[in-house]
Amino acid sequence: MTMHNSVSVPGNTGYVAGYLEALALVERLHRLLLDVIKDEFERVGILEINAVQALLLFNIGDNEVTAGELKSRGYYQGSNVSYNLKKLVEMGYMHHQRCEVDRRSVRVRLTEKGRRIRDIVAALFSRHADGLQAREVLSLEGLEDINTALRRVERYWSEQIRYIY
Repeated sequence: MTMHNSVSVPGNTGYVAGYLEALALVERLHRLLLDVIKDEFERVGILEINAVQALLLFNIGDNEVTAGELKSRGYYQGSNVSYNLKKLVEMGYMHHQRCEVDRRSVRVRLTEKGRRIRDIVAALFSRHADGLQAREVLSLEGLEDINTALRRVERYWSEQIRYIY
């Protein structure tokens, strides 16, 4: 059952309903992704790290980044990323070092412990990709179509933020 606000747009109700359904699906998929990651970590007995933190480690990968770079890439909200980076450093999943040029900025990179978490998430995603392909849930062309459509929506939303404010 799809639940959304009743929106009245003359002559465009079908498109609005489809857009609202797409928004609800994106939101549900994100929450499900976090649940899937959480379940995987419970299965392998890693309980000190949450799904958001595991995904953060996966997204950082082999890079050395600042919180600002992660925010500017659009992955995370400001206080959320700063809090999680601090916790990951405290738990030994990341190294941190003050930038030479801007002493206010801190660069972070994964420790060996952090790379193990990244590898668990990468293996999980690889299994999912194999399962989707093996069960013919989604073809490569279907994935490309979804990615193209989502990039267009991302561009549109980015333009709305830039030009409205």
